[in-house]
Amino acid sequence: MERDTRDTRGIVDPAALLTRVRFRRHEPAEALRPYVENYWFIDWDLPAPYASHIVPHPSVNLTFQWDEDEGPPYGELTGVSAPGLYTRKIGGRGRVCGAKFWPGAFRPFVPGVPVTEWTGRVLPYEEVFPATEVAAIVDPDPDSQRDPGPDSDPDSAAGDDRARVAALDAYLLPRTPAEPDPVAELARGLVARIRAERGVRRVADLARDEGMSVRSLQRLFSGHVGVSPKWCILRYRIHEALETAAARAGADGGGGVDWAALAADLGYADQAHLVRDFTATVGVPPTAYPTS
Repeated sequence: MERDTRDTRGIVDPAALLTRVRFRRHEPAEALRPYVENYWFIDWDLPAPYASHIVPHPSVNLTFQWDEDEGPPYGELTGVSAPGLYTRKIGGRGRVCGAKFWPGAFRPFVPGVPVTEWTGRVLPYEEVFPATEVAAIVDPDPDSQRDPGPDSDPDSAAGDDRARVAALDAYLLPRTPAEPDPVAELARGLVARIRAERGVRRVADLARDEGMSVRSLQRLFSGHVGVSPKWCILRYRIHEALETAAARAGADGGGGVDWAALAADLGYADQAHLVRDFTATVGVPPTAYPTS
């Protein structure tokens, strides 16, 4: 089943990206859903190079990719990109088929290794998972690459996507943990709370609410999320700032965003604190961010 792709949280200038690529999300097999948030597919056919910028989620991603300028298809494991932006340059024709793990839910697939081991790293997937025939997942056959951009034939694309979802399911299902990991479930739930509840602003308050010490909470996030709870709180507030700014600018017909009001809505003490966090994460101050 295809998932809603209107949620563009974390994508810097999503309108610019989505006019250049065909992007969609799909659900994994039911047994994988406690661990894999979604499969995400991107295809492109560009006359000129383009650099996409992402304010990363606290998620590990497994990707299988084909780029006509890079040779044979390949796979990568990408840990949480911290700090700052993740930038990917694309050009010509290509495709990415990715599995985005829920924050906190990757550890059961490699139980002996803390998730901080992957943070800030991009490495060949074979260093973590068994090797597979990557071409069978990416399908770089030229006949299947007809019009891989945003205007490709929807019926043909749907059939291609079903085959890739099935291939990812077939690869990951045999590696699904036999038993639930209660610690991973706790970590996933805490990250989900941070994402959903705007009132979660301080690590000490979150720890107290959960009946944990701050140190225990930090150890949990280090082992199962790969970044600190403070990092997650900041990152989701910046995601919300980006999304809200784009929505308000659109509602105003491309007018300016009231950043002081937005800072208050997001729970910041003042606009200066939002500006500091936004600039450190996105690389430009809010007033220089494209919202129209």
